Amino acid sequence: MQKFEGINEQMLRQFAPRPGQRTLLPEMSEQAKVALMCRVLFKEGWNEHIAGHITHRLPNGNILANPWELAWDEVCARDILTLDGQGQVIEGDWNITPAIHLHIQLHDRRPDVQVVLHHHPHWSGLWASMGRAPPVYDQSSAYVAGELPVHDEYGDTFREADTSLAAIKALGDAKWALLANHGTLIVARDLRQAHLRAATLEWRCMRAWQVESAGGGAALSEEEIAKAGIADDNGMPFLFEAMARRELRADPTILD
Repeated sequence: MQKFEGINEQMLRQFAPRPGQRTLLPEMSEQAKVALMCRVLFKEGWNEHIAGHITHRLPNGNILANPWELAWDEVCARDILTLDGQGQVIEGDWNITPAIHLHIQLHDRRPDVQVVLHHHPHWSGLWASMGRAPPVYDQSSAYVAGELPVHDEYGDTFREADTSLAAIKALGDAKWALLANHGTLIVARDLRQAHLRAATLEWRCMRAWQVESAGGGAALSEEEIAKAGIADDNGMPFLFEAMARRELRADPTILD
């Protein structure tokens, strides 16, 4: 008996927006989308003070990034920096993190990667500190399938290019990785896909910690994970938009 059916391509087509439906989000700039991503991920647990970086590469090769000085729950569109391909600020009033090497090198080495997330979330950080990839115990933890590497050669805080290059090599072609005694690294082709991966990883880490703290359980097999997994080319249908609307209701100035 199949335990999970997942969301296949036919279901995705069925749920695709139809003419005449209400728009899910208002028109907004690319900077506003990155600011919304900061706010949404803050609620997912990516809230370790002012640490962490999001980069979003644009078609012209420029890169949008959150500023170093601001916590993720206060970022607005006007705060998002524009960088050149070498990570130098070409537009914006704030500073960029000294650890930008990690993102610039990833964008250079992975042409499929348009979005890079690095942070120290609550639950993912616990498993990173243990140097273990958490098992998958439930359907929501299985929304994103694939290897979860653990890079266990912590040497610095990514201020040095050689340190970030080692983490990139450990990531390989994977969608995400845990950085032992440090945090997480997630790559994606767009913001919606990145959100699904970030939310799934943090849920997976939380649920695995809860299950094992309660005495353990039966982890899903690779076959079951594949059945439960979402074809995440565009993320889960409507998920990012729903989370973004929640943030806009709380603070419409995000788009400014």
